[in-house]
Amino acid sequence: MKRLVLIPFFFAILVAPAFSKDVIRYKLPHSDFPIAQAVEIPAGQSLIFLSGVGPENIDKSLPADGTAAYGDMKTQARSALTSIAATLKSMDLSMKDVVKMQVFLVGDAANAGKMDFAGFMASYREFFGTAEQPNLPARSAMKVAGLVNPGWLIEIEVTAVRK
Repeated sequence: MKRLVLIPFFFAILVAPAFSKDVIRYKLPHSDFPIAQAVEIPAGQSLIFLSGVGPENIDKSLPADGTAAYGDMKTQARSALTSIAATLKSMDLSMKDVVKMQVFLVGDAANAGKMDFAGFMASYREFFGTAEQPNLPARSAMKVAGLVNPGWLIEIEVTAVRK
């Protein structure tokens, strides 16, 4: 009978370390660019996929389908990232738990149709690669022809991990 009691105990001791491993973030070699080259998720952790998030309307007196209602790229990026942070917080997660990000950027008519990647990066760096939050996600950024709202210059999807 003693053996039957000890079996679950030893099984728990052997299996527990497999579930307590940390996420591994591989840095870009020879670069200080604030993204991970890759992210490895150990067994036993959950992935959370957040749907795409666009910016909040900052001037409701303007048409909701115009860029002016949402601001420039830096403003829109900060807004979308702030919304993502709030959603994660409501799930007992934070930006440090983000392991993958996909960013969809639109060219701005005010910028001769070019996307403002520098404006996006200025806001991105407020959330990732800071002293308070050094964890970097693997990330893709792409220019797209348009988004669901013609006033949006950006939409962001993230994947987070829960230990």
